[in-house]
Amino acid sequence: MDNRERESHDDKMEKASFASSDHWKALATMGEESELADASVEKIFESREVPPWQKQLTFRAFFVSFILTILFSFIVMKFNLTTGIIPSLNVAAGLLGFFFVKTWTKFLEKSELLKQPFTRQENTVIQTCVVASSGIAFSGGFGNYLFGMSEEVAKSSGETYNSRDIKNPSLDWMIGFLFVVSFLGLFSVVPLRKIMIIDFKLIYPSGTATAHLINSFHTPQGAKLAKKQVRQLAKFFSFSFLWGFFQWFFTGGDGCGFNNFPTFGLKAHKNMFYFDFSATYVGVGMICPYLINVSLLVGSILSWGIMWPLISNQKGHWFDATLPSSSLYGLQGYKVFISIAMILGDGLYNFIKVMGHTLFSLYTQFRKKGSHAILPSNRRAASDVSQAQSYDDQRRALLFVKDQIPT
Repeated sequence: MDNRERESHDDKMEKASFASSDHWKALATMGEESELADASVEKIFESREVPPWQKQLTFRAFFVSFILTILFSFIVMKFNLTTGIIPSLNVAAGLLGFFFVKTWTKFLEKSELLKQPFTRQENTVIQTCVVASSGIAFSGGFGNYLFGMSEEVAKSSGETYNSRDIKNPSLDWMIGFLFVVSFLGLFSVVPLRKIMIIDFKLIYPSGTATAHLINSFHTPQGAKLAKKQVRQLAKFFSFSFLWGFFQWFFTGGDGCGFNNFPTFGLKAHKNMFYFDFSATYVGVGMICPYLINVSLLVGSILSWGIMWPLISNQKGHWFDATLPSSSLYGLQGYKVFISIAMILGDGLYNFIKVMGHTLFSLYTQFRKKGSHAILPSNRRAASDVSQAQSYDDQRRALLFVKDQIPT
């Protein structure tokens, strides 16, 4: 190898060494940023000004909340009148709220008309409004007791009744009723919010998960991920809509079409065992934990496959054979009261268990005067969880108590 070749080889090696060092420096910088982001979420948003609560209640937030509330209310009513299981919609509300307002603000930013940037707090306002408003569709009783008091339902039951047993809910009566039901919780929770969140540090799983999600949306990496999630949401939404539209062409009335297809044979169909090809139920099964799905499957097999057919064979012995199928004095009574008894029994056990743990934890905390112990969670002792607050906890507590709801 002559001198020219040796010098050329040395230059290449030197350049490769510099490139390698730059590469490792870049990786180290990225690693440091990643460690910083993992260590403290609030440091990422430290340079951004947090607007007061008056500026968080914007027109665009309420407008997007109104549109999403209409959509989510239809979804909740569909679940309420069919499965009776309402999955948590916090994540979907936060994601769609971020997507719509972010698109809005980007358009205004390009037009140089943007006056106020989109913040995490405004995203939380949208998510809260959507979940609270659509939740009234379920907790307000529109799928059960609210219209169950009406005269039409009383007539369909076949039971004797008088005017004192019915209530035909009018629009003004329902508005007043929902105001009382909805604001009762608000008036009771506001005075306790500092005690529950700051002092006792109670963990709210659904709210905590939504907060982490909204925080991630407002980072550069999280914004890109949110775009991908919205694209996937739009794909499956379009598929579900087109599938429902396709089924409509084969529906000629009640008991016809894909919704009543005898998947497992006519005998099984008579005992309500068939697949109705509904994307709604598939979605509920996907979002619910597998333990709930397995329990529902076991319960449906025990009831519709074994218990109800056996009880119906006792018609004329256990109950009057001339009663309609909807009468609570017949087979329907066995279905309703056996199911309710199982639910109430398990609910009472869990209520006693939770109340026992809560009272014991409160007794332990108030017994230790002068200590800053908090309610233990996940079977940890109070002394183990009593530790110095992190930077994130201190900043969040400061922002939490800074703006007080006027009373």
